[in-house]
Amino acid sequence: MTKPKVFVTRRLLEPGLSLVQEFCDAEIWPDPLPPSREELLRRVPGLDGLLTLLTDRVDAALLEAAGPGLKVVSNCAVGVDNVDVAAATARGLPVGNTPGVLTEATADMAFALLMAAARRLPEGEREVRTGGWKTWSLDYLLGADFAGATLGIVGFGRIGRAVARRAMGFGLRILFTDPAPASPEPGVEATPVDFDTLLRQSDFVSLHCPLTETTRGLMNAAAFARMKTTAILVNTSRGPVVDQAALYEALKSHRIFAAALDVTVPEPLPTDSPLLTLENCLIVPHIASASRRTRSEMSRMAAENLIAGLKGEMLPNCVNPEVYKE
Repeated sequence: MTKPKVFVTRRLLEPGLSLVQEFCDAEIWPDPLPPSREELLRRVPGLDGLLTLLTDRVDAALLEAAGPGLKVVSNCAVGVDNVDVAAATARGLPVGNTPGVLTEATADMAFALLMAAARRLPEGEREVRTGGWKTWSLDYLLGADFAGATLGIVGFGRIGRAVARRAMGFGLRILFTDPAPASPEPGVEATPVDFDTLLRQSDFVSLHCPLTETTRGLMNAAAFARMKTTAILVNTSRGPVVDQAALYEALKSHRIFAAALDVTVPEPLPTDSPLLTLENCLIVPHIASASRRTRSEMSRMAAENLIAGLKGEMLPNCVNPEVYKE
């Protein structure tokens, strides 16, 4: 029996890798860097399935190049802003993602970034390494307090609610804003407010919203102007949610106290980015979901979505289930 032909744009972790290799005639991109646009366009014609990462742009042109035999696009990520879902739906193509599995790891990272920025850990570590640490003094590397502070969560889905759970243990007052929020979980005291109120009252602002046309550039100069001068911004959602030029100006002028970013525009961030010149800006390389268990589960879920689509079955996690309606 001929196996379905698929292209996987990066090597998966186990058990996802074995699942794909056992069921498919799989060509797996071997390099650590993603295939170029030209390489993707060259490899997709005649495919039965495509498994991508968030670094791969899957648009109408790519789907057209793949041809009518393409049965499924499986994206190994929660977000699908790299996929033209409307174009896939118009072709009757199901698109899969990997929701839920990275909730806890991402919430952990959001809190790690918040604490590191609030207590100026990167600056302190650099002081030790460079010999800047000379003595103990009362005004050295003063940071922000947690007890009694207010955390504003923008986007109250799975990850936002998980961050709220963690915040309860630190005695934080929690505000949140979301166009269609879920209720706080039992035992979590969180108050829904509008975006403006959240910005004005929060000591810490943590972003957990999807990237949409509404949220693109949400954190702009006007937003930073409404924040406290002692406030800290954390972004583990998507880079384009923050206007980085406006963020640079807000941090450089001390309009806000600090920022910690797991996501940027572009990725990777160029080493000559102005943000990297600032002591009060912590940036890490999009590693919020980078725990062994989480990334292995993402690989498994992406593989299962791919295989279900190739079998003509409904994807376990499908972002456009309307393709199954008659």
